[in-house]
Amino acid sequence: MNLEKVIFGAFIILACTLNFGFFVGDIADPRHHHELELAATVVVNLIAMTLKFGDRTHIGAVHLATSIVAVIQLLAASLVWMWATRISTTVTEGEVIATVVSLSGGALVANFISVALLIGETLRRTR
Repeated sequence: MNLEKVIFGAFIILACTLNFGFFVGDIADPRHHHELELAATVVVNLIAMTLKFGDRTHIGAVHLATSIVAVIQLLAASLVWMWATRISTTVTEGEVIATVVSLSGGALVANFISVALLIGETLRRTR
């Protein structure tokens, strides 16, 4: 068993599941979406992206591209949330939380693609 591949797969799946946990719930209700869960999602996605830098294959490049997209979407969601709550002191209801959740939904799609690539690559190697 290759420990590097285990850690890589674990972070890919953890990034996806954390993002899914944040995304699920009423889109306009801030009680369903916690800012610390979004922060954890950003951190794990950054770690997953870092782990993808060493792969020089075509599939590795696509893995990295999906991670870059997910990180950009999650950082944008975090910036919207921070802007609304810290700078403009807007209440995090309605439009603001819907925008944050929508951006995390885009990142979730990128995470799903990354997990699908991981599964496809795993199935291809075992045959």
